[in-house]
Amino acid sequence: MAVSKKDVLLPHCLIRLLNKNNMAYRLGIDIGSTTLKAALLDEGNRLVAWDYRRHQADVCGTGLRVLKSLREKAIGDADGGKVEVNVTVTGSVGMGVAERLGLPFVQEVVASVKTIEVLYPAVKTFVDIGGEDSKMIFFRAGAVPDIRMNGSCAGGTGAFIDQTATLLGVDTGALDTLASESETLYPIASRCGVFSKTDIQNLIARKVSKADIAASVFHSVAEQVVGSLARGQDIEPKIFFCGGPFAYLPHLRKAFLGLLKMEETDTIIPQQPQLIPAMGCALLSDKRAINAEVLTLKMLIERWSQTGTGTSDYSLRLPPLFRDEYEYNQWVKRKEQYRLPTAEVKEGEPLYLGVDSGSTTTKIVLVNRDKAVVYTDYIRNEGDSFQAFSTGLCRMRDVLAEKGLHKVEIASSCATGYGESLLKTAFSLDFGIVETMAHFGGASEVMRDVEFVLDIGGQDMKAIWSEHGVIKRIEINEACSSGCGSFLETFARQMGYDVGEFARMSCTAQHPCDLGTRCTVFMNSKVKQAMREGADVADIAAGFSYSVVKNCLYKVLKLKDVSQIGRRIAVQGGTMRNHSVVRALERLTGVDVVFTDYPELMGAYGAAIYALNNNNNKKGNDYAIR
Repeated sequence: MAVSKKDVLLPHCLIRLLNKNNMAYRLGIDIGSTTLKAALLDEGNRLVAWDYRRHQADVCGTGLRVLKSLREKAIGDADGGKVEVNVTVTGSVGMGVAERLGLPFVQEVVASVKTIEVLYPAVKTFVDIGGEDSKMIFFRAGAVPDIRMNGSCAGGTGAFIDQTATLLGVDTGALDTLASESETLYPIASRCGVFSKTDIQNLIARKVSKADIAASVFHSVAEQVVGSLARGQDIEPKIFFCGGPFAYLPHLRKAFLGLLKMEETDTIIPQQPQLIPAMGCALLSDKRAINAEVLTLKMLIERWSQTGTGTSDYSLRLPPLFRDEYEYNQWVKRKEQYRLPTAEVKEGEPLYLGVDSGSTTTKIVLVNRDKAVVYTDYIRNEGDSFQAFSTGLCRMRDVLAEKGLHKVEIASSCATGYGESLLKTAFSLDFGIVETMAHFGGASEVMRDVEFVLDIGGQDMKAIWSEHGVIKRIEINEACSSGCGSFLETFARQMGYDVGEFARMSCTAQHPCDLGTRCTVFMNSKVKQAMREGADVADIAAGFSYSVVKNCLYKVLKLKDVSQIGRRIAVQGGTMRNHSVVRALERLTGVDVVFTDYPELMGAYGAAIYALNNNNNKKGNDYAIR
């Protein structure tokens, strides 16, 4: 790894000595969609202090912590009242911050170019991968730098890599460790998170090792970036790799070099590649060059603190989902009337089994002859629907045995979902029905004469219209996940929250952001805009709940008027455990929506009810779980 002497951090004692000589420092601040980076340079362009943190949408608080950290690193316990700094800001969220603080702003790519031209003149090709974007810049003698950037697609970015780590159940750092153990590469589509999930899930189902999947993902990122950005331009050494993914994932760099058939000696990798735009800002923070204001560190910290996150135009916001905590709690109590009936298993009574075998999870429900739920289970498939159901049956046996029930009669059984045919055949189940019928059947048990059933899962969505108990129209989503649970989960994790916490805070947000009806990739720009305008995390979270419903109604179902879905609405699917999504649907339709305490199990519940209702029509024998 080639390291420039200009990247070496100075000892704190030497920094303090320089400060005594009243040197003016140059500070660059790069505020991206997920992280905040800062670089402090001295007059010799040496990096004397830096910081890198995820801001989790709290740009004001994170910025204050970073500035105080820089002050401590640069001058110890002093308050920074005499340490002068010229400041410039960049990044997708940085523009709004710069405007509120009265600081100069430069485009991120301009800052990166400045760093290369000043500190790394031997570079011919610059490759940068960020959280949500990628760039390639070609430097040629006597020519203006040729800048290429990705468009609306998140393929080949850090967010794509993060999503892959989530699918494999590891953190991003572990993904790099896994890639080091790979033996075989497999094709994976990196052009879209939706398509990549399908490819990765197929590899998991085929028992491909996580190591090979991790390496294959890195290879697909390299193919995406090179293929979409080079576009016929020769990638010549020296190559400069920049951005957080390259800084923390060495095997991603190896994937690029392998694709380009180059060696480490053809590259320049700085000590802190994630700081390149921030360092460029610092290099540009010269009052002679851009008329930057000279501040002290103390003045900057005070101004940042007083400015806060700014004010937003609340007239453009959406109505709150709930006025306050009290209204939310009262709403929850009203919805308890729709709980599914439950009962304890009685010795010798016949039971009816329903299983919903989805693409990622298997749901099991047992009901008695009164349609009361006596047992439920929810199992992640881990790529193997057969094994998941088998595991579920064993767990059912063990749980019932603990209650003293060692022989349980399954009078009738029914499968639905992605793995319906497999489970029906492999386990000799009595019936199999399509998902829409199972979900409609479950909803009908909760709401008689239901007119519209909306089922939203992690990656799919089903909408069912009915009249007098007869289905008259069915709509399902195709390749877009923008109206599904993964849409919400992805953004929650990007902002540093689990989906439950994200959903809960949105219920009492007072000024939900209007994020529109767009796909997951395009939504990033709306979130950045909201953050620039000073929106807090709760308001953004509530905006996502509105967007899930809007995307579903207007983008997927293409409704012209919400009255088309009727007045008797039932919702189900794991996403509907999120009360803010249910409430957003009520707000947008003006209808009191019905949902149960087991929204994610309604397909399996509907299958169990079907098994019960058709028990006399089955051809096989009763079963016993022993």
